[in-house]
Amino acid sequence: MSYKTILVHVDESDRSNLRVKFAAEIARKEEAHLIGTAVTGISRFIYQDGNISASDPNLTIHLNFLRERAEKAVDEFNKIVEHIGVASHESSIANDEAGGGIGLQARYSDLVVLGQTNRDEPSPSVLPDFPEYIVLNSGRPALIIPYAGEFNTVAKRPLISWDASREATRAVTDAIPLLKKADLVQVAIFNTKSTPDAHGEQPGADIALYLARHGIKVEVSVHKTSTDIGNALLSLAHDLDSDMIVMGGYGHSRFREMIMGGVTRTILESMTVPVFMSH
Repeated sequence: MSYKTILVHVDESDRSNLRVKFAAEIARKEEAHLIGTAVTGISRFIYQDGNISASDPNLTIHLNFLRERAEKAVDEFNKIVEHIGVASHESSIANDEAGGGIGLQARYSDLVVLGQTNRDEPSPSVLPDFPEYIVLNSGRPALIIPYAGEFNTVAKRPLISWDASREATRAVTDAIPLLKKADLVQVAIFNTKSTPDAHGEQPGADIALYLARHGIKVEVSVHKTSTDIGNALLSLAHDLDSDMIVMGGYGHSRFREMIMGGVTRTILESMTVPVFMSH
């Protein structure tokens, strides 16, 4: 299996170029077609009947500004991917907010690359729950790049958060094209006694064997923590010098996680390395 179509969200944020570079490198190695899509957010200013009110000249100026922002973003995308040498690529602009525009196009892609929400850098076209929306609604894996930190590599030393859930299974399977190119894959399992039936007598043995059959070099570690698993996972990623976390997203209902907290919420808010997430 391999990625043949990769979609990356581009905009004028400080981290857009980093997202494009990571997406371009993956596309080049996978010989995949890369699509860079910018969104204008204009749909948020359009009436339900599809007409834009022309009575307010300030609105027209604002809509033109949004379009110009998107055009600059795709121009920068094209420069980067041509420099990196991606053989097959295209750019597009969607007159929608990011969730709708990227979410729809993601369904025709194998992987979506996007950014972590930075609440200190709000955007008229990107709602705060954009990453969550894509993970839950696109049906595709998302590689989420943090809004802070320096990253020279992705998926050379990935860390899998394994809890034997459906979501984790989906994430591991979706990540196989990246995992096969890794130097070493670490599998971390937390608090196995809380779900003994899921892990069996030798926690991690089955997932390690599954990955090994794909030619993936893997090591398994079992951990016990009384703290939040999300923070324990981030701490372990730091200790192992991991450059990507692979995990399932929203094993419980999204409402429950947003109200009561959860691993997904912790990671999306506090990630320190890129996160590969599937639901």
